[in-house]
Amino acid sequence: QVQLVESGGGLVQAGGSLRLSCAASGSISSFNAMGWYRQAPGKERELVARIFTGRSATGGFTSYVDSVKGRFTISRDNAENTVYLLMNDLKPEDTGVYYCHALSRRYDDYWGQGTQVTVSS
Repeated sequence: QVQLVESGGGLVQAGGSLRLSCAASGSISSFNAMGWYRQAPGKERELVARIFTGRSATGGFTSYVDSVKGRFTISRDNAENTVYLLMNDLKPEDTGVYYCHALSRRYDDYWGQGTQVTVSS
């Protein structure tokens, strides 16, 4: 059973930074991709950033939702089986619960428990 454990959330003022971590119980290179989703109160969960973690030619490719481009960076550390989300210049609208997600090669979905990010104005 795959386990994803997030950490790094918290309360920060607008303009500040946070780095989220997602530690996987197995090798992240065994997944097709990993990503970060967020869910704000009263809103649907949305994909914020994704990174392809497999050993294929697309390994390392990243994508972002438009609202975070230039401010957030997703990265991976295969040796540590960890994916990170560095969030700079945070805005109040970035507030929400951030969830780590992994997509297996068989297209199974795995989710972490979520970590709260609150950005005050």
